[in-house]
Amino acid sequence: MRADRLVAILLLMQSRGRVTAAEVAAELEVSVATARRDLEALSTAGVPVYPQAGRGGGWSLVGGARTDLTGLTATEARALFVLAGPAAGGTPQVRSALRKLVRALPETFRPDAEAAADAVVVDPTGWGARDRARPVLVDRLEDAVVRRRRITMEYAGRGPGRTRREVDPWGLVDKDGVWYLIAGTDRGQRTFRVDRISAAEVTDLPAHRPADFDLSREWDRVVGEMEQRRSPVTATLLIAERLLPVLRDHFGRHCETLETRADGRVRVRVAAHLARSIAETLAGWGATVEVLEPDVVRAELARLGAELVALYEPDRGA
Repeated sequence: MRADRLVAILLLMQSRGRVTAAEVAAELEVSVATARRDLEALSTAGVPVYPQAGRGGGWSLVGGARTDLTGLTATEARALFVLAGPAAGGTPQVRSALRKLVRALPETFRPDAEAAADAVVVDPTGWGARDRARPVLVDRLEDAVVRRRRITMEYAGRGPGRTRREVDPWGLVDKDGVWYLIAGTDRGQRTFRVDRISAAEVTDLPAHRPADFDLSREWDRVVGEMEQRRSPVTATLLIAERLLPVLRDHFGRHCETLETRADGRVRVRVAAHLARSIAETLAGWGATVEVLEPDVVRAELARLGAELVALYEPDRGA
């Protein structure tokens, strides 16, 4: 997990004074490329980690920040936790590392650091088209989430035109390059696509956030509701167990294993927004997949098969 690596890199640099990417890779048992990316991420985010080129160069903590991390400024500590936070929902070891890091900070820095660690969730599973460019407003929204400040924004929803809204920003989600803002409104919790926010201003008004709000848990709920709306049609299949990983690549989270049979085949449930979509995905599998139900998907497969036969079957009279 990235969070415990970032903490380990900081402690390693403080104990040795200066390290190379190769040394970090050897100590943490990761590739040199991964170690270099972590070092560059710390530096880019504003943590006082800088490279020194040339013979005998490497990476070091500027200013000699000590193991208790009191050498970090409030801004630098917050930057570290913004980086580490998305991994905090992982293993107990990662959460423990972040708790220890919080306790090592000066007391006045802790609230912002804890808020920063909980400001962003990273969800690598996409919902179709991807927009890899980070929206320009993400940093401003992130600042509002961490500082607990209300924002006013102009938003283009599904209807015509734009609306001006005042919301309490609770957290940001990076879903495979597409960013979402979860916020409190006068109508309750809402989810906004950041690329539909044309303007946002951070106000001086405090934002209310429920004490029991958990960004990772709430995002799981949002995804569950969205996926249920997007995939109302399900089908039950039989497929060889060895082919199951390939089927999962096709259907992602919409592929659920139900039973492994004695003949080496697996009973699986898949879902999509239309029966035709399931049939079109499975048509290329031929006889390696058997659709048990529903009849509407079987009928779609039969229709596709008939169309292919009519188009490609050799002329019997030739």
